[in-house]
Amino acid sequence: MTAACDLAAFAALLADRTRAAMCLALLDGRAWTAGELAAHAGVAPSTATEHLHRLIAGGLLVERRQGRHRYVQLAGPSVAELLEDVAARVGHRPVAPRGLRAVTANSALARGRTCYDHLAGRLGVAVTDAMTHAGLLDQSAGFTLTPAGVAWMTGTLQVEAGDLQPGRRPVARGCLDWTERRQHLAGTAGAKVCAAFFGNGWVERIGTGRAVRLTPGGRVALHDLLGLAEPL
Repeated sequence: MTAACDLAAFAALLADRTRAAMCLALLDGRAWTAGELAAHAGVAPSTATEHLHRLIAGGLLVERRQGRHRYVQLAGPSVAELLEDVAARVGHRPVAPRGLRAVTANSALARGRTCYDHLAGRLGVAVTDAMTHAGLLDQSAGFTLTPAGVAWMTGTLQVEAGDLQPGRRPVARGCLDWTERRQHLAGTAGAKVCAAFFGNGWVERIGTGRAVRLTPGGRVALHDLLGLAEPL
């Protein structure tokens, strides 16, 4: 019964619309202030603070201090992967468009976004599929980087070989995409691919949210490196 009570208490952390909205916003991998999250969730700062205290106490978020400022962010990659997986398994109800801005924002998230520290949406799935077709990634029994994939990441993407050694975090794992309902690459390899794409200027953020898009240089690079002509 203790385990059941603990599970119920943990699930209750996300059984609130405001707390769920905050957690989903933090999937962009960055640290937010309580005021920013309050504005995003549409609640008063005092209300946001109460919810954030619960999420921190429950282990979903951590607090960072920088001078006089306090920030919160997801407790780690495993929390991000849990949130994305749960969101993918929820039956999404069709909703009427809420205006051009909302429709545009939702479309941008579906095309490409960050899931904490790796790429998701149609872009993330397309890159994952292209890596698989190129023999860099093996999905026959879970997600595994092939020897060619390790050589591609250490050579082409300039990833340190030591970063691709097994550790507390899986080198490669599948993360169920909540818009595509298919898996994209997560784990250390997914994070390194995402970091390389940003570092090389192949993807850029759209505004201040999670949505990302390919740059013209990124389209050329993905075509040359992975054979992707139109990944989105």
